[in-house]
Amino acid sequence: MKQLFLALGLLSALTMHAAVAAEKPAAAPAAPAAAATQVQVVTSMGNFVIELNPERAPLTVANFLKYVDEGHYSQTLIHRVVANFVIQGGGYGADYKIKPAELKTFNESGNGLTNQRGTVGLARTGDPHGGDCQFYVNLYDNNALDPSQTRWGYAVFGKVVSGMDVVDRIGNVPTGAKGPFKDDAPLQPVLIERIERVPAP
Repeated sequence: MKQLFLALGLLSALTMHAAVAAEKPAAAPAAPAAAATQVQVVTSMGNFVIELNPERAPLTVANFLKYVDEGHYSQTLIHRVVANFVIQGGGYGADYKIKPAELKTFNESGNGLTNQRGTVGLARTGDPHGGDCQFYVNLYDNNALDPSQTRWGYAVFGKVVSGMDVVDRIGNVPTGAKGPFKDDAPLQPVLIERIERVPAP
């Protein structure tokens, strides 16, 4: 008799579980993947669009976007151009004076992204973690900028997805001594008018 009560109890529990399960609503569909974050760099020589990679470079992207959202890049210079290497900007105003940049970020050069043509990286000083607002675009495959077992590299955090022809035009301007720079500065200033977020397609 005791076994019968146990069996009936188990059957009752199973019946109640099935009823509760039947009452539960169907699981909600999975949320769509977050749209890619893109910014447009508006320059005096044309525009180009960068797609950022917060998955691989979360700290660097967050740091860069703080500067974007604060309007830091408005009226700054592409102050360094080295043919077949990089263009670099975002740190100097149109008056050739360096702009204050307090926000720095940890070096994420070991994130698996490499310095291939069209990728965008964070410029820095000799301090591996000295990158702040200045960024560069690779005009060429620059594997020497990637990390190795004996040194830090330069962190890639995005890529140009539109307007690489503009980047190439900037990369071919005549350069020399200008302002505080002894070489590699565009002789005719190349101005970043602004950098702004844009909807990803």
